[in-house]
Amino acid sequence: MTGLALLLVVPLLGAALVALSPSQRAKDLALLGTLAPVAVFAWMAWSFDWSRGAADVPGFVGAIDWFAPLNIRLSLGLDTVSMLMVGLTVLLGPICVLASYTAVTERVRTYYFWLLVLQTAMTGVFAARDVVVFYIFFEFTLVPLYILISLWGSTNRKAAATKFFLYTFTGSLVTLAGLVYVAYRHAQHNPWTFDFAALAETCAALPLAEQGLVFWALMCGFAVKVPLFPVHTWLPLAHTEAPTAGSVILAGVLLKLGTYGLYKFALNMCPAAAIHYAPVVGVLAVIGIVYAGLICWVQKDVKKLVAYSSVSHLGFCVLGLFALNSIGLSGSMLYMINHGLSTGALFLLIGMVYERYHTRSLKELGGLAAKMPVWSTFMVFFAMSSVGLPGLNGFVSEFMCLFAAFQADSYHWQGATGNLLPGATPGELGPWFGFFAGTGMIVTAMYILLMVGAVVWGPLKVPHGHDGHGHGHDSKQGHGAHAALPTDLCRREVVILAPLAVLCLVLGLYPRPLLHVLEAPTQQMAQMLDHERRTNPELNRSPEGVAGVPVVPASLPAAAANPH
Repeated sequence: MTGLALLLVVPLLGAALVALSPSQRAKDLALLGTLAPVAVFAWMAWSFDWSRGAADVPGFVGAIDWFAPLNIRLSLGLDTVSMLMVGLTVLLGPICVLASYTAVTERVRTYYFWLLVLQTAMTGVFAARDVVVFYIFFEFTLVPLYILISLWGSTNRKAAATKFFLYTFTGSLVTLAGLVYVAYRHAQHNPWTFDFAALAETCAALPLAEQGLVFWALMCGFAVKVPLFPVHTWLPLAHTEAPTAGSVILAGVLLKLGTYGLYKFALNMCPAAAIHYAPVVGVLAVIGIVYAGLICWVQKDVKKLVAYSSVSHLGFCVLGLFALNSIGLSGSMLYMINHGLSTGALFLLIGMVYERYHTRSLKELGGLAAKMPVWSTFMVFFAMSSVGLPGLNGFVSEFMCLFAAFQADSYHWQGATGNLLPGATPGELGPWFGFFAGTGMIVTAMYILLMVGAVVWGPLKVPHGHDGHGHGHDSKQGHGAHAALPTDLCRREVVILAPLAVLCLVLGLYPRPLLHVLEAPTQQMAQMLDHERRTNPELNRSPEGVAGVPVVPASLPAAAANPH
């Protein structure tokens, strides 16, 4: 528990030091407050038993009685998936601080204070093992980001912050109602508790109709956070108006709270409802993939283009989740990390250009390769990662999500004996979902390549009167004049981008270590869902429905059929 407690406490201590320090020391103390958790996490990752995928590893789990009448406990622990998400959170912490060194010049202590508090809240979401503790951390993330957007955002920052808060808070209230209902149903035959494992067992035993109500209550909160079509409209405005670090955190971690919630709660607590409604969620995901991609195609604000691309990309992530097979679950978890790396880097690059030229319009920027060759190199690299170029990280996870949806078809892909055809796995989606989602990859390639072609290549085009050195501009992000910046990237900016580029390359060329540690938890989840599909008479989705022949999916490894 010591390491996990440090991950939560150290950023808070850093925030306190920042609040008490002189303004000129704030950014250095904030950097220290985010670098220390990186060292703590490195030690935890070294000692974590990655082969088990469980949260009961000694030193990582602890609980303190908090509210005895309802048996609410401050219960924390990390499994494989939450360890990976905490790793992404602590990695982006110092990167966001460094990216703000020259962008934020007023209310500096307040800015870094809330940035550090936000890191603690995000870490707490992934570490919580009690539903109430999870919900408190989940909701508290709204406060720091609301303040960051409303005080350091662009021209329309107040409206963006308000819309972000209202959308996500309203959806979360419905989710809370669903969780409280499950706790009430559990308390009818057991003592009150909000322990996640106990509530998941209770909810999974409910009839399909009740599970369906809980499932859609959970979807209200988590789908808004993803965001899933059609509750995505808050995201482009929030991304566009947020300061650079806010956009990086939003894309890198906060959106993943939604997909993590779907994985951890919706699938675990409501397996029958997840199977029953998988085609509905799959259709929404595919619409989001294609629809948001087409919107990106006509955008003239490069930051808004990347913001809408997040809606499209996370549609792939949700599609992989609701393929409900091991490869889709693994691909979705990997996509959560890969999207945080590549899209977060794109927002950093856009912020670096904005600091120099104070515009994000494709009508005013072009041909920057002639003036900013280092920036242009990184831009092309991360754009190709976002497209899904083979050899970079985006390709692996995107292909896995598409392939999982394509082969998840136990309803139609059956032979005369009722067995699954070779290559199919139990699931409610199928080839058409994979086909239409695949068209989204083509749209993605088109709008990303058009954007890169306009900004990087062609004749040089910069706003009139700007020399690219960041002088004399009263930015809404910083509310003051920026420090002088070189024409191309400085060493600090290269240091910010280099680790993200290395990870994108490594995860693209050799994703096996990450997929290996995800294998056990995703196979366990897939087996649980398949067992529900076969044994729940309300579903009638079993592949042995034609001839009553028990089936072991040929496409799953032997370990999946016999976990022992």
